[in-house]
Amino acid sequence: MEVKIGVQHAPREITLESGQSAEEVERAVADALGGKAQVLTLVDEHGRKILVPADRLAYVEIGEPTARKVGFGAL
Repeated sequence: MEVKIGVQHAPREITLESGQSAEEVERAVADALGGKAQVLTLVDEHGRKILVPADRLAYVEIGEPTARKVGFGAL
């Protein structure tokens, strides 16, 4: 699923494709904003971790789950 993260004082947003469910992403954001975690930690489809300080979060947009792509790519 696509996740977009707005960071305060940053001109561009962070966009990633995450293998996590919408509920997992929402729980991680809620923990970061609620003070349970100092850092929002998400994992993308390639296993890379994205860390954003909780006090710098401007917004988090959680998209719809994407269907798996089949084939060799666009012609």
